[in-house]
Amino acid sequence: MSSGASKPNILLLFTDQQRFDALGASGNPILRTPNLDRLCAEGTVFSRCYTPSPVCVPARAALCSGLPPHQTGCWDNGTNIGEDVPSFMARLTELGYRTHGIGKMHFTPQRERLWGFETREVSERGQDDYRAFLDAHGYDHVLDVHGALREMYCVPQVSQMPAHLHETAWVADRSIAFLEERDREQPFFLWSSFFSPHPPFNAPTPWNLIYWAGQMPPPFRPEGYEDLLTYWNHRQMRAKYRDQGYDVWLMRTIKAIYYASISFVDYHIGRILESLGDDIENTFVVFASDHGELLGDYGCIGKRSMLDASARVPLVVRWPGGERAGTRHEGVTSLLDLHPTFLAAAGDTWEPVCEEGKDLSEVADGKIGPRTVFSQLQTDGVGLHMAVTERRKYVFSAADEREWLFDLESDPHESYDFAGNCAYEEDRVGLRDLLIERYRRDGYTSSLNGSGWRHFGKQALPDHPDAGVLVQHPKGIETLLAELGPYAPETLPSTWWMGKPTTAQSS
Repeated sequence: MSSGASKPNILLLFTDQQRFDALGASGNPILRTPNLDRLCAEGTVFSRCYTPSPVCVPARAALCSGLPPHQTGCWDNGTNIGEDVPSFMARLTELGYRTHGIGKMHFTPQRERLWGFETREVSERGQDDYRAFLDAHGYDHVLDVHGALREMYCVPQVSQMPAHLHETAWVADRSIAFLEERDREQPFFLWSSFFSPHPPFNAPTPWNLIYWAGQMPPPFRPEGYEDLLTYWNHRQMRAKYRDQGYDVWLMRTIKAIYYASISFVDYHIGRILESLGDDIENTFVVFASDHGELLGDYGCIGKRSMLDASARVPLVVRWPGGERAGTRHEGVTSLLDLHPTFLAAAGDTWEPVCEEGKDLSEVADGKIGPRTVFSQLQTDGVGLHMAVTERRKYVFSAADEREWLFDLESDPHESYDFAGNCAYEEDRVGLRDLLIERYRRDGYTSSLNGSGWRHFGKQALPDHPDAGVLVQHPKGIETLLAELGPYAPETLPSTWWMGKPTTAQSS
């Protein structure tokens, strides 16, 4: 046990785009995750955790600030996290913690922003600490260090990095170095944040060989699944070159590489946990992800959906001293719960920044009753909104001017919309009004009119099948292409994301 035993250490292990059922311990019969399974056995699994937003930047903004997207104003990857918004990392630093972040944080607009950390080691797209590490090891010729972009963005790949230099290994190596070099008289907060299994879907050799497409069950496409898709499903399928026909073998191959990436992360999580040694008994260990991935379910890939495959995430807590080992909580929770949980573990006495987030120790002990949790993507005429309880899920898409209601008891796989069923009218109206009243109470009324949802008119994709596709260029491409002489293109297409021009490389 470390000398800072008066306050527990806190270790947050975080992946990007890992869906809730992508764990062996969650009942997945194919995926091998022995280290995460052991973490589940030694802690509490919160089996129905939802993201505050099913996309990277706003999910992380909500987690760090403890505030939902409608309060931060960050509701998509193109929106910024305000400079004046405090984070739990800043508060832990004030409480005497040595705070350090490693890997992908996706803080915008400044991707190297500390946002309360004392120090960070950065792995984002562009020139950063991981890029410098690769350059020093002779890989300066590789531009797409996280996988090939553009048309290849959602095509399964073998990593251009050897396994020992892959970003997943780098995050683990740097985490272990921090744990070995830290001042053991001071409690620490370490956030080890992996880029994987976010696309481009890639795994290094030989990890790319441990699963194959023929092992993968076909994606879940219930009868009439097209009726469950929103504007955002169609828009991101267009952006990722996947809306001109469905290829079941491609989807099964994507899943195989996606699983390989997760197993590779699991291996390195095991290394981090082993490096804790006896200090693990005084360490609060949390594993989670920012949002899920559709993986071909409902004929789609990507996130940006309130279906469970996208909006529901893994959440596991291993408590100091082995408390609550082997337990499972089936009620709904949110990534917003991590903010008050971390501060409570550190002994903070401040008032919660938001009543929606709950201390997970109280949730696990049954001190918090049945809840409704929420999620949001975008706003105004393209806003996508969700309210979910243990029994029902309500979704409203402004772009489609439509509601959906799912019965999570009789139809846990979300294969049918009950919004038009008169027997469910009370549930639909109740959740709808609860969500609208939440927004109105907080002063977020841009999506509301006097009595409920505003009508903006249905949104549609451009008619031309090539319009609105994603074009991304890695840093340094101009220099590389100049070497091609007469073969070099005279101009490069603009960088586009979801049909909007941008100077950032969104993901």
